[in-house]
Amino acid sequence: MHVRYREIPVIVVTSERTEVKKILEMGANDFMPKPYDPGELTLRVMNHVRSKKLSDLTRDMTGVLEKEIVRKTAALQKALSFSKEAEFEISLRLGRAAECRDLVTGLHIRCISEISKKLAILRGLSEEECEIVRHASPLHDVGKIGIPDRILLKPGKLDAVEFELMKTHSVIGGNILNDGDKFPVIKAGRIIALQHHERWDGQGYPDGRAGADIHIYGRIVMIADIFDALTSERPYKKPYSLEKTFEIMQRDRGVFFDPELLDLFMENRTDFIRIKEKFGDYAAKKGPCEHDDTLLFAECSAC
Repeated sequence: MHVRYREIPVIVVTSERTEVKKILEMGANDFMPKPYDPGELTLRVMNHVRSKKLSDLTRDMTGVLEKEIVRKTAALQKALSFSKEAEFEISLRLGRAAECRDLVTGLHIRCISEISKKLAILRGLSEEECEIVRHASPLHDVGKIGIPDRILLKPGKLDAVEFELMKTHSVIGGNILNDGDKFPVIKAGRIIALQHHERWDGQGYPDGRAGADIHIYGRIVMIADIFDALTSERPYKKPYSLEKTFEIMQRDRGVFFDPELLDLFMENRTDFIRIKEKFGDYAAKKGPCEHDDTLLFAECSAC
């Protein structure tokens, strides 16, 4: 039977009462025995037509509601996606606001963000957590807003008093991001701001946390931050070569760094070099290096 006729009510008029069960099993909606009363047949037809109209209306409304649900769901997904993008953009810009004071570019923020996400993926964190780490890691040094320029921009090594003051940027960052637990990125940003200078051996700051007592977010961002810092120019230092950077980081395995995370980092160092070249200081210096004009800056071990 064609689909357009499938829902039409059928009333069978028959003199064979023994056929009634078979007729109903075949899909008939009703039957009348012969001889039949025309008035009764008219009323039954009207009742079935009314039921058919209600059934059609219900089906149509269901279709409309399903389409509306699809439309609303798409709109909500779009709004959620925009909200997450906006949250990330705010995180990036807040991070830049802090970092620009010590002459660090926005590329540094993106570099930390992408390295942290990649390491989180390698560590096996869920897709949601990897995105949270990516979005929250730009807030790691937001507390630098509270550090005086004479310390933040000092071209040489900090003395003991200056260093103690510099270390307070992690607590300042934690305070800035306090009371934001209902926002996953702010909550994670606070953890990262407070813990990305904690060391695996317990000799870090501000709380002297050790080992797995340091949140995985803090352990991840520490590696990303130190890798980027070592390979970048700062007021107090020239960038180290990649070779020297990896040597330093490997030496501090189990001292500064979570051994398992550092092993993942070292095993996948090519991926992290690519991120650094795309977003780090290397991205701003693509031409031949000053030591050997046959090499790019990122390839020269002397740079």
